[in-house]
This record gives sequence, C-alpha cells and structure tokens, in this order.
Amino acid sequence: MARPKVTVAQLLDRLAGSLQLEEIEPGTGRDRVVGNAEVSSPGLVLAGYVERFSAERLQVLGETEITYLTSLAPAKRKRILELFFSFPIPAVFVTKGQRLPSGLREAAAAAGIPLIRTGLKTAEFYRRIKPVLEMEFAPTASLHGSLADVFGVGLFFTGKSGIGKSECVLDLVERGHRLVADDLVVASKRGNDVLIGRGHDLQRHFMEIRGVGLIDIPAIFGIRAVRQQKRIEVVVELEEWDQHAVVERTGLDVATTRILEVELPKITVFLNPGKNITVIAEVIALNHLLRYSGMHAPEVFNARLIGRMKAAAAENVREYLQEDHE
Repeated sequence: MARPKVTVAQLLDRLAGSLQLEEIEPGTGRDRVVGNAEVSSPGLVLAGYVERFSAERLQVLGETEITYLTSLAPAKRKRILELFFSFPIPAVFVTKGQRLPSGLREAAAAAGIPLIRTGLKTAEFYRRIKPVLEMEFAPTASLHGSLADVFGVGLFFTGKSGIGKSECVLDLVERGHRLVADDLVVASKRGNDVLIGRGHDLQRHFMEIRGVGLIDIPAIFGIRAVRQQKRIEVVVELEEWDQHAVVERTGLDVATTRILEVELPKITVFLNPGKNITVIAEVIALNHLLRYSGMHAPEVFNARLIGRMKAAAAENVREYLQEDHE
C-alpha cells in the first residue's frame, strides 16, 4: 500500500482554476507537505485556545474568522497571528475573495506559510476541495492484471503471466465492452468499501498481445472502447485446468478476496481447450448485476429443490399411512 506525498504546489497546479485560487505571496511555501485529507477552520485557535489544534491540516479563514480578526486591536491581532502561524500549517486559504486584515499577509510571509485567496464561498470551497484531497490521500496498490468494464461491472482479471488475461479483455473489447487498464492496474480505496481502478499514466489503454506486441486500443477500436477508471467489483482468477482441483458447482458458496482491506467476490475460472472465456466473463458480469438487484440464482434453485423434496416427503408419508391397515 502506498500513500503519495502531496505538496502545496501540486494542489495549486491542479486546483488553481476550479477553485479560483490566488497566491498572495507567489512562490511562498509551495514545497510544504500537506499532512492529510482534512480541511478545517482554526476556530478557537484565533481566540488563543490551541490545545486541540490540528495544525497538519489545511486551514480556512471564512467570513467569520476574517471579521473577527479585523475587529481586534492591532497589537492583539499581531499576537494572535504570530501564535497561529507558529504552528506547521501547510497552507491557509481565505474564502469569498475577502480583503485581508492588517498584518495577516506579513505574518504568513514571515512564517513561510502560503496564504491563498479564493473567490468561492466557504461552503462551496469545502465542497470542491474535499473530494480532491480524499482522492490524493486514498490508499493505493499496484495490481498485476487487467480491468474491463463489462455491462457496467468492473471485472478484474488476474492469474499467472501468460494465462490469457489480455487476450480475454481484447475479445471483450471487440464485443463492445471497454478496457480500463491492462497488465498494471492502480487501485485506490474510496471510503470503506469502494475500490477504483485505473491504468498507469504511461501505459494507459495500451495492451500487449504476445506475438503481436503493443497495440493502441482507442486507435483501433475507437474512444468508446476505453474508459479512464472503473470501480473494481468482481475478481476473476484465471487458472489452468486441473482435474484434481475442487471446483465450485452451484455458486452457493461465493469465494472472496481482499484488496486494500476491501472484500470482493472472487470467481475462479479454469481454462481448457474450447472454453469460451469471453462469454463466461459476460455471464459473470450479468450474474453480478442480478445478485446486486436481489436475484441469486443458486439460492432460488436451492429453495426450489428443497421445496420439491419436502413435497415429495409429505406425499410418501400420506401413501404410507393410506396403505397401513394394521
């Protein structure tokens, strides 16, 4: 599991346009590291209470904070700002394009902390920046396999090298489904139970077919044959046929696997000559959609079978009693 280091410069380069950001002192503190995905208001820190101050977070000065600072006497405001900027704050944002109170700019520059103004209202600023930070700080893992969108279901194909993962996904693309990533899938965790997979920036949407070489999927099949990212919903493990292997026959016992502590259903498909793995992959996706909607075919069949057995047993009891003349 890897967690990349995020700097203020990276956030500014990515969000300057969408968040209407303006550096008050351009270049100041751009190399400072953002500690986590949380954004907060300094609140009581500006009143002098610093016992529970989370200084590693990005700090936001909204209209309430700016109005409060403006209302202070110059000497008290200077003392409060010096205390505030004595902490290792990554960056401070001022919302609503507000005019800066006297001394705020100087205190931030003296501490080497970026002071950034945005034209957005405070609530809108929070709404836009939090998803970006959550994505930047999401736990990630690099997975060996291929990810495809099949009927809207993210199927992650895994198995030993040369088993046929890429060929299977290529056949799915030819049948109208979409490639997300081949060979290397970068998975990131969102929330508690969502995994998002995407390709590496350098090899995205290129595929290696042994004997052919690298092929450009959107160039051959069109832009509709690919997508940038997809939720990983089912793991399909491809294995060579083994007559001694224990194979699931009914589907009542669904195997699972864990990726980044997220539990996912895992289906093992054994390969032998003549098996149409592409159609099987489509059935896996459709079956997942049915289960998601509440329809579980093995359970329905099992309930039907049990019902028939109970009815047959009851009929046998009646026949026995009718023929019992003692």
